[in-house]
Order: sequence, then structure tokens, then C-alpha cells
Amino acid sequence: MQKTNKKTSLFYTLAFLLFLGGVSWLIYAGLSSSNVYFLNVSEALAASPEKVQSIRLFGTVAERDLVRDPNSLRLTFLLEDRDDIKITIPVSYQGLVPDAFKVGAEVIVEGGMNSEKHFLAKTLMTKCPSKYQKENRGKL
Repeated sequence: MQKTNKKTSLFYTLAFLLFLGGVSWLIYAGLSSSNVYFLNVSEALAASPEKVQSIRLFGTVAERDLVRDPNSLRLTFLLEDRDDIKITIPVSYQGLVPDAFKVGAEVIVEGGMNSEKHFLAKTLMTKCPSKYQKENRGKL
């Protein structure tokens, strides 16, 4: 009877340690893959090359140099700095474009910068205009 209790407690101890190890690995993997810097355009241009490999940029779509290719779903545009519209960075994105994307829209792009200081976006998000937020506030 004594041997069965020892085997059972050893089994539960090992199972608990395996569970704890698995949870620890999942937490570590989740946190290390989501390390993305959030920068504005001027900060990204001034940052070291290692820092701009995986970043999120916030800015406004400039009026000039907006080019859409509907056949390839490629979009190129200039992203203006929030504080100084003279500071811009060229952005390339391939994929579906949100309906709210237009000149003057505030956007967040996620991706990385190449050696020519050209931003290659994997994700493109537009900031919701405040008029939608005010209209929907009373309806919730």
C-alpha cells in the first residue's frame, strides 16, 4: 500500500512540473514574440537599424505620392509625422486596405524598415474617426 501512495504522489508531482513548465514556456513565447516598438515617424527615422526591424508607426497619410494598384493590392504612400508634417517616411503595403483609409487619415502600420529608410508594412490599421465614437456612445 505504501508503494502505491509514493508512486501516485510522484506521478502527480511530475505532472504538475510538466504543466508548470508548459505554461512558463507559453508565457515566455508570447511575450518575446510581441515585443514591438511603437514609434512616430521622426523617432523611427532617428532609431538604430536593430530597433526598427519590428515596429509600429503612427502618423497621417500625406496628400502626395499615394499610389494604389488594384490588380496587385499594392499601396504606397508617405506617412507624415504627427508633430511635424515635413518629416515623412515612404510606406509600402500589400493587402486589403481599410475603408477609412484616405489622405489625411491617421494610421498605424506594423512592419519593419529596410536599409533605404523605406517602411515595409505587414499590417495597416486606420484610426476610427471620432464622429463614429460619439454617434455610437448613446446606443450601447
